[in-house]
Amino acid sequence: QVQLVESGGGLVQPGGSLRLSCVVSGTRNLFRLYVVGWYRQAPGKQRELVATSTSGGNPNYADSVKGRFTISRDNAKNTVDLQMNSLKPEDTAVYYCNVRPPFLSIDYWGQGTQVTVSS
Repeated sequence: QVQLVESGGGLVQPGGSLRLSCVVSGTRNLFRLYVVGWYRQAPGKQRELVATSTSGGNPNYADSVKGRFTISRDNAKNTVDLQMNSLKPEDTAVYYCNVRPPFLSIDYWGQGTQVTVSS
C-alpha cells in the first residue's frame, strides 16, 4: 500500500522560505517511474496544482509559483521536496503531496501540511 508522509509546513513571514518534504513508501522499488507532485488547497477554494515532476525529472509549475518554487525528487530515498522561496500571503494553504503510478489512473495523497504566510 502506497503511503505518503509530509513535513515542513509552518508559519513564515512574507518573503520568507520553507521546504516541504514527502516520504513515500509502498512503491515496490518503482518510485522512479511515478509522477510526483505537490498540490494546495486554500480555504474556500478548490485544490490546485503547484508543481509536478515526471519520471524523467522534468518539472512543471503553476504560473503563480514559477521562479519561486522548486520541486525535486530523490529516487534513491523515495522523497519529493518542494522548496518555496519569496513566499506571499496568497501561498497560504494546506499543501498535499501526490504520487501517481505508471500506467494506472490512481492518485495517492498525503495527509497535508499547513503553510501560513503572514506578518
